[in-house]
Amino acid sequence: MAIERGGVVALTAGGQGDVRVPDPRPPAGEPADRRLPNWAAACGKTQLAAYYAEAQWHNRAIDLLVWIDASSRASILCGYADAAKAATGTVPAGDLDSVAVSLLDWLAVTERRWLLVLDDLADGAVIEGLWPHGPFGRVVITTRNSSAVAGRALCFDIAALSRREAMSYLVGRLSSDPEQRRGAIDLIEDLDFQPLALSQASAVIANSWTTCADYRDHFISRRRRLAEPAGRTPSAAAVTWIMAVEQGDVLLPGGAVQNCLALAALLDGHGIPVDVFSTTAGSDLVAARENTRIGPEELIRNALTVLDRVGLVTLNRTGAPPTVQINLDVQSAVRASLPPGGLQRVATAAMAALLEAWPQGEQQTRHAQLFRASAAALQRCAAEALWTNGCPLVLIKAGQSFDSAGLIGPAVGFWRDLAAASDRLLGPGHPDSLKLVEHLAHACAAAGRADDAVAAHRRILDARIAALGPQHPQVVAALVSLGRAMAAVGDFTGAIAVLDSTLAEAEHARGSADPDALRVRDELAAVHLEAGQADKAALITRRTLAERERSQGPGHPDTLATRQALAEAYLAGGRIKDALAQYKRVLADTERSDGPGHRDTLRASGALASAYHLAGRMAKALQLYEETKAGCEQALGRSDPDTLAACVNLARGYYAVGRIGHATDLLRDTIARAELVLPSTDPVLRSARESLAAITGD
Repeated sequence: MAIERGGVVALTAGGQGDVRVPDPRPPAGEPADRRLPNWAAACGKTQLAAYYAEAQWHNRAIDLLVWIDASSRASILCGYADAAKAATGTVPAGDLDSVAVSLLDWLAVTERRWLLVLDDLADGAVIEGLWPHGPFGRVVITTRNSSAVAGRALCFDIAALSRREAMSYLVGRLSSDPEQRRGAIDLIEDLDFQPLALSQASAVIANSWTTCADYRDHFISRRRRLAEPAGRTPSAAAVTWIMAVEQGDVLLPGGAVQNCLALAALLDGHGIPVDVFSTTAGSDLVAARENTRIGPEELIRNALTVLDRVGLVTLNRTGAPPTVQINLDVQSAVRASLPPGGLQRVATAAMAALLEAWPQGEQQTRHAQLFRASAAALQRCAAEALWTNGCPLVLIKAGQSFDSAGLIGPAVGFWRDLAAASDRLLGPGHPDSLKLVEHLAHACAAAGRADDAVAAHRRILDARIAALGPQHPQVVAALVSLGRAMAAVGDFTGAIAVLDSTLAEAEHARGSADPDALRVRDELAAVHLEAGQADKAALITRRTLAERERSQGPGHPDTLATRQALAEAYLAGGRIKDALAQYKRVLADTERSDGPGHRDTLRASGALASAYHLAGRMAKALQLYEETKAGCEQALGRSDPDTLAACVNLARGYYAVGRIGHATDLLRDTIARAELVLPSTDPVLRSARESLAAITGD
């Protein structure tokens, strides 16, 4: 396969089919994924792309090789982020959509020779706006759906192997024992030259004492038995995978192989972290029927090794992280063949295993993406089994991971699908359904889809009014969220009207000092300030401050927060003297309440320093900036986020007074420390990078 520079080639499945496994229908009462395996689509597209990519790399025809799982937009975005880091040697800033755009821009202009493989592109929609191009680049795409690349690529249909190719492949796999090749020609014809069937058959033969002729006899007999109840002759791969499972049971008796395969069948076949299998939940499932003295870790290691040896999975122990891959049609076949109650049992174990092994911290890594993909795959194939007691926690975990990773578009799609599933399975009024709509609203707001966010908040409000009545605190909270969402779309008049009405109702029902009324007043003041009405915001905040001082005391955290909001309103309205007086009072009250080294005291000191900066009183601002930085380093440590933020503020102060060298050195040191402890999307790290770029012009 030769591809010119700038060329795009797509390898597509050359045949169609829906041949059946023994009984693809789920047992009575057992919901399951009803998609039948399309064995003809398993034609070796990925293997061909891998061969081409490896050949280009070893022949030094390319300088950069990028392989990306293209089954979802999230996996493409994460793959682009990894590629951007590898290509540029730096951690890109911003959400993953902006990182992807940066990579595409770089690919378009670089003179380095690159090859990018998009493996298993499911739908053209997932790559919309993300097509790579460049005069020195080449793109290879594998897909089962030729319409996904229509008009974008030169398509090659990959059908079954030729007789010569099939024979060469089989002989190569059985090179250690030439006697096993006896009957190879007849076998490859009975296997219809299908790559997947040949792979599984050769793996079974290589790990047994049988020959091709022996295997063929068993194959013909098994195919005949499977054809009778189905009323049609099954595909070769629909038979070979069953024979591979049987050989796996011979190599490791006791049920561990089948249980391990069942767990893999419910997760994302493009890459399942090995550590999912070794969790307590995974071990309990895999070893459920095992009575030997072997330990669970060794049993799982042996089961995965056997599945790899018989051609049912691909085990990559050297990856980062180590993964298990499994053909999507094998997954469908395994799910369809689960016994009554099997789907529920395996899905429950899979959910628990994902939660147990879920990576902590940075969610932009490939490791976290593998978990998100497996959670989504579990939802697709076993939703009814998972939702018996409400929305599964693993799906909430996955959605939050999308949010944390900066996967803005995929996050909206995930929460929307989850909310729709909850409406269908639990009902639109169920508490879990409303909670998911809240997540959807926040995701829409983050994605700039403010109108969708407002619609989601209106739905939550209507549901809570219907269930709880108009005066319930949860209804008040829903009204506040609606007002905030309306302000986000620029409808300040509507937002103020909603919050004014809500405040009047809350004060009438529970009094002006009621906590709900005070929270509504805080939101109302914030909207006025955002709308540019600083005087009105200050007027409302002064009243709130008086109520809080009277009911909660001057040192209460809510009182201090309100006083700080009043200072911000004064500053926005140009009342510098009044603003500084309030900032000073916040600092004094916080220090009196919490002590000089407390985090809140240090934050109040930083806020006062920023106010002096905005007022142009730079000598006082720099003094406070330096004191705040020193205090943070002593009390919180040099790598604490508040310390890093104090460093960025001090650097900006240095820049403002012309101390460019001090500002540059401090920002570089801060960025180096921040990159070790903060995610790339963190606003402190992003602010530090932007400040340095503004100074240096890079």
